[in-house]
Amino acid sequence: MHILLSNDDGYNAPGLMALQEAIAHIAQVTIVAPDRNRSGASNSLTLHRPVRCHRMAEHVYATDGTPTDCVHIALTALLEQPPDMVVSGVNAGANLGDDVIYSGTVAAAMEGRFLGLPAMAVSLASHTPTHFATAARVAQTLVRRLQTEPLPADTILNVNVPDRPWEQLQGYAASRLSRRHRTAPVIADHDPRGLPIYWIGPVANMEEADPGTDSHAVNHGLVSITPVHVDLTRYEALDRIAGWLA
Repeated sequence: MHILLSNDDGYNAPGLMALQEAIAHIAQVTIVAPDRNRSGASNSLTLHRPVRCHRMAEHVYATDGTPTDCVHIALTALLEQPPDMVVSGVNAGANLGDDVIYSGTVAAAMEGRFLGLPAMAVSLASHTPTHFATAARVAQTLVRRLQTEPLPADTILNVNVPDRPWEQLQGYAASRLSRRHRTAPVIADHDPRGLPIYWIGPVANMEEADPGTDSHAVNHGLVSITPVHVDLTRYEALDRIAGWLA
């Protein structure tokens, strides 16, 4: 296999290095990732300036664009042959519940799916992540499984791994996305020149951590695996909207 790796923490992030080491045992690996931390970039594409791409080492490239830019450039311009799969991560921090909307890690996987490839996003669920090797080993295990039992082409796996040694994992759980409270208020301040500035507040705690959710799984030491479908249509509301229009 040939697997494209990307992330939103930067091409030299420890999570990506751990992922490269683990996946290289079972596949050829190419890295195309941002040249710096681009967390929270979501699915943004750079449209109003050129994106520069630099070869940092053999099969390792860094761009000055977003995670989505990285995967898009890799699959449409940089690689001579398309890879078999896109794996994004290992992110330094969880991507649970509504986080997937903002996450650059998930966005990189999503762009792979948009361009027709199986894709997976892997995150280490801790504010101070340590056990990147555990998450990388989980990714390797899931890649092996996807080789023999592929998922539908429109499915992305969002994987969150508890930050603990491999031997202390309690297993795996197929989970749905949970929900968060509203995020903390923006912090208003002034710069040294007296002009207003605003800091986006920290991510809020989970509103929901019921059994069956990704946050419940991680809280109980389980690897959470959530199949994500990109179609955002609210089908239950279509008839009501059609009634308005009539």
